[in-house]
Amino acid sequence: MTGGEIAGLLAAGVFAVLVLLLAVPILKLGKVFDELRLTIRSLNNETVPLIDEVTRTVSTTNSQLEKVDGITTNVSDASANVSALSSLVASTVGQPLIKVAAFSHGVRRAFTGDAAPQGSHRADRFGADDETGGAPGAGGPGGHEPGEDRP
Repeated sequence: MTGGEIAGLLAAGVFAVLVLLLAVPILKLGKVFDELRLTIRSLNNETVPLIDEVTRTVSTTNSQLEKVDGITTNVSDASANVSALSSLVASTVGQPLIKVAAFSHGVRRAFTGDAAPQGSHRADRFGADDETGGAPGAGGPGGHEPGEDRP
């Protein structure tokens, strides 16, 4: 055996060891790809029914929203009708009732003889003296004596 043949055998042995060292990571990478393929297949099998269910849910929700939209429109129309009816009742019944109440108040005051001036009720409420029309001891409205000139 010559030196070239020994060098060739040595190079072939080193190359075989190198191939064996590189084969281990390649085999492990192949297992990772197999697991990845199984995971993707499983995910795909679970995703398709989920997407179908989401599609059904969205279509059902849309039909329910259309019903709610119709109900909301009807409630809005009814609310406008009630508002118009309330305004109509207030204008046709409310105004005459206010006038009748004012008239009956005037008649009651005329029959009871309560012809006191308009301001006396308010002054009485605040503790005014009937003779002076102001607060007790104030000497009249605004603190002036009756008959006294005001500035």
